[in-house]
Amino acid sequence: MEINFKIIGLRIKEARTRRHISQEALAERADLSVSYICNIERAKKKASLTSLVSIANALGITVDSLLTGNQKNDRIEYQSDLIELFKNCNNYEKRVIYKNAVELKKNLRDSRLLYRENI
Repeated sequence: MEINFKIIGLRIKEARTRRHISQEALAERADLSVSYICNIERAKKKASLTSLVSIANALGITVDSLLTGNQKNDRIEYQSDLIELFKNCNNYEKRVIYKNAVELKKNLRDSRLLYRENI
């Protein structure tokens, strides 16, 4: 199984920007170089497990949240992302997002069925 380092880099960048932390500040907190952080975020370098733990600790998140989406049959994939999305929403915004997600899921499945029928 191949690890998707693009997803990991994207999750690091998203967590960092959500917390208003610069690459320089993250590098200092994680005891890594700025260029290494930049290369990990852009998937130009593969982060070591030690680096991922340091980055996660510096961001106040779990390594699991960085690796989500890399494991087959991950039943909680994107669950933490959705929780984060809903954190600052009022009830109306939550309901609108939920209704749109339900409709989008239906449309995606319908489209997939149509695609398979036309092959």
